[in-house]
Amino acid sequence: MFSTMLATRAAVAASRRGNAALASAAWRALCSSASMASEAAATAQPAREQMNYDVLIVGAGPAGLAAAIRIKTQCKSSGRDVSVCVIEKGGEVGAHILSGNVLETRALDELLPDWKQDEDCPVKVKASRDSFLLLGSPSWSLRLPSLALPPQLANKGRNYVVSLSEVTRWMARRAEAMGVEIYPGFAGKQMLYSWDGHVQGVATGDFGVGRDGRRKAGFSPGSDLRARVTLLAEGCRGSLSEEVMSRYSLRQAARAEPQTYALGIKEIWELPEGSPAPYEPGTVVHTVGYPTSSLLGGSYGGGFIYHMGGRRVALGLVLGLDYSNPHINTYQEFQRWKLHPAVRQHIEGGTCVQYGARTLNEGGFQSIPKLSFPGGALIGCSAGFLNVPKIKGTHTAMLSGMIAGEAAFRALTGEKAEEKGPVDLGSYEEALKRSWLWEELAAVRNVRPAFKWGLLPGMLYTALAGFIMRGKEPWTFRHGRPDHEHLRPLCDAPPPPAYPKPDGVVTFDLPTSLYRSGTNHEHDQPSHLLIKDADEFERSNLPHYGGPETKYCPAGVYEYRTDEYGRQRLHVNAQNCLHCKACDVKDPGRNIKWTVPEGGQGPKYTAM
Repeated sequence: MFSTMLATRAAVAASRRGNAALASAAWRALCSSASMASEAAATAQPAREQMNYDVLIVGAGPAGLAAAIRIKTQCKSSGRDVSVCVIEKGGEVGAHILSGNVLETRALDELLPDWKQDEDCPVKVKASRDSFLLLGSPSWSLRLPSLALPPQLANKGRNYVVSLSEVTRWMARRAEAMGVEIYPGFAGKQMLYSWDGHVQGVATGDFGVGRDGRRKAGFSPGSDLRARVTLLAEGCRGSLSEEVMSRYSLRQAARAEPQTYALGIKEIWELPEGSPAPYEPGTVVHTVGYPTSSLLGGSYGGGFIYHMGGRRVALGLVLGLDYSNPHINTYQEFQRWKLHPAVRQHIEGGTCVQYGARTLNEGGFQSIPKLSFPGGALIGCSAGFLNVPKIKGTHTAMLSGMIAGEAAFRALTGEKAEEKGPVDLGSYEEALKRSWLWEELAAVRNVRPAFKWGLLPGMLYTALAGFIMRGKEPWTFRHGRPDHEHLRPLCDAPPPPAYPKPDGVVTFDLPTSLYRSGTNHEHDQPSHLLIKDADEFERSNLPHYGGPETKYCPAGVYEYRTDEYGRQRLHVNAQNCLHCKACDVKDPGRNIKWTVPEGGQGPKYTAM
């Protein structure tokens, strides 16, 4: 526009002065500028829709939905109105939710006191039996007596075996009935900031962009969702949450330890009537030891087996991503664990119907960052509230959402609600530190780092902390290095494990498992797995560590292929991605950045 104005003025001035050559050149410039402007107009991106809310929540998990419900509950009791929008990158609520879940209902009791009277509520199967197994070899196991278990592991008669996918779908229905707007299939692509740097909302991704970055026939622009308060409830290692933590130095502000992570791999099995498996709804089994560790060495990890309703069994293996052996293949470790007789008996004669994987925060109390930032806050697993010895994080995630929702409501309806500038949710963090959540996490803060000395020392310390110390110890252990710094080079690594071939009955090849996850991505779209330096994989990862990305990824996203020059080059199968985010955590060179693909894509979990 400005170039056209300048060219027009130059042409008119030259004509008036009688300078034909100069006038001709100026008019040619004008015509060229007009042509370029016409082409730009023809290819101009359609205007992005602007939508305004009081509160925007990114992620329809337990934390995000709890926040939305609590805000609307406050609205009803006070006669005020606060608009709330929730966006969810999964194609439907629950599609990206995966959790080996024995639910403690403490937060749910506070959020929805009538949940037991709601016939649609899927929280029905109460834990009926606890069992804790030490797997000492591929065939040997020892059941630990109940009296020897710390109180955190007691579930019988207290907690419920659930599918968190089903629970979040039920919570979403309750939230919508209260007036919350929920938009599944919309992925938060980037944060929106004001001129002075505070958060103003989130921009969702465009639809219909090809792999080459050009718009396809069905192109549709994303939307700019603006809000006075933005709550990030993306779950573990959310891309927007990581951006905000970096931009506002939230970890440094809280002097937080590096977050440490684990990868959970899970299957759902269905048992027919007459199956030889000892099925009993409410059975809760946890395992430690084989295949992840021995009594004095190996990696942190453990398994779970939960008997759900409807003759379904959920089982999974959780592996700490601070492991050092570059030969570890997470998917194959899971297959090997299932072959143990103590595990296999629970699925004998059954059919595997779903498969999935997801990272989880294990840093606990030491790794919690500053929770509020100008214009919003981190809630749920975006911040990291998992209680490691309990193996539970849903109740704490929900409480964090509830407290953040209360803080947002007060900020938007209180005496200072009309003041300009970013909304300050510092009261959320203050209230959280006065809650049972903070007390609970502080009491178990040393359990996870105690396992860096080995399984037996870790178990002994867990018992000491649970029965005697009860969080009163005057010391706090450190996690130390982040997970990506733990891998040993090949020259210093133990021999590769011997993994069995899939039998098609209990163990399966990866393509078969991926099919059961329902994962689907449009192939012709830019990869959501951003590689900073592709050559670094051939220079470092492959020769020094044996290409660990081909092993820690439980979806076969990364593989090496030989190019026309005989070189091994990394190939990224982004369409396989389960959105577990292990690559964003474990890559030794921090060379992979996980971002969101088009909304509605990825896994499609129904019972996870």
